[in-house]
Amino acid sequence: MEHLEEPNKDQKIWQVVMAIPAGKVASYGQVAQMAGLGRQARYIGRALGKLPEGHAVPWYRVIRSNGQIAFPEGSEIYREQVSRLEAEGVEVVNSRVAMRRFRWQ
Repeated sequence: MEHLEEPNKDQKIWQVVMAIPAGKVASYGQVAQMAGLGRQARYIGRALGKLPEGHAVPWYRVIRSNGQIAFPEGSEIYREQVSRLEAEGVEVVNSRVAMRRFRWQ
């Protein structure tokens, strides 16, 4: 009988992030909980940093629980995240997203 390999920790995280709909955001902690990783919010950023080249995972939809973008303001990756969020209709004001309005679930 063939044993199907269970997705590893990173793959579970990527699957959760893939489920975040356009125009919504989730916090690192929310993603950790939904991936069955409890309070391992800090690990989420590391897992997203391991994404392979050319992936389709919408990493930019994951932000801090207070609505803040985690990257240094003005950095290239910060500008990319804000640009992608705004293209989906998510408003970013002073490096923050209104979680009450744009939080997924």
